[in-house]
Amino acid sequence: MKNSLQLIINAALVVAVAVLFYLHFAGQPPKKPTRKPVAVVTTTDSTGAVAAAELPEETEEKNDLTAVADTNKVGYVESGKLLDGYQGMKDARKKFEGKARGWEAQNKKLVTGFQAAVQQYQQKAEGMSAEQRAATEQQLQAQQMKVAQEQEKLQRQAQEEEAKMTEQVLARINKQVEKYGKANGYRLILVASPSGTIAYGRKDLDITTPVLRHLNNEYGGKK
Repeated sequence: MKNSLQLIINAALVVAVAVLFYLHFAGQPPKKPTRKPVAVVTTTDSTGAVAAAELPEETEEKNDLTAVADTNKVGYVESGKLLDGYQGMKDARKKFEGKARGWEAQNKKLVTGFQAAVQQYQQKAEGMSAEQRAATEQQLQAQQMKVAQEQEKLQRQAQEEEAKMTEQVLARINKQVEKYGKANGYRLILVASPSGTIAYGRKDLDITTPVLRHLNNEYGGKK
């Protein structure tokens, strides 16, 4: 019964994969993106200040940043607080979690079906001929491979949806932080993130709260 024992072990592995799938996609919110929301530069001087800030590609290509800042105003935003407090991100995460529950249900159905097939085989194995056992075990192994392939497909779909959600939210944040910077005469807005983009900044330069207020007001007005 060596093959039967291997099937039991394999079945346990499929269940383990199912548990990991659930914990990653249904039990946790999407990961916070590592990409910085935006660093907005508005300058008219000839010192090359634009090169000192990191701008998203779409801002460099599509927007005129020779702009209106005639002051030396500089500020920074804390990326974690900005993303956690932005209602657009909260709504996007909630929508993603709803999809994740659907993927987890599909995964559970796959695993339950495979487990039932293994249990049925174990109950009937003693009354089977050697040829019947070999044929049934071959069918179960094929079913196990199919389950693993479907799990990979679901996981890939979840990752793609999470990336798409993140990109959409960040695009909106980028646009609105740039708009805020121009409207309020900022020459430079930087991003403080846990990765250490800004090692130190005076608290009076922290404009996270007013920027977040602007983001949520804009989002609420367009929902």
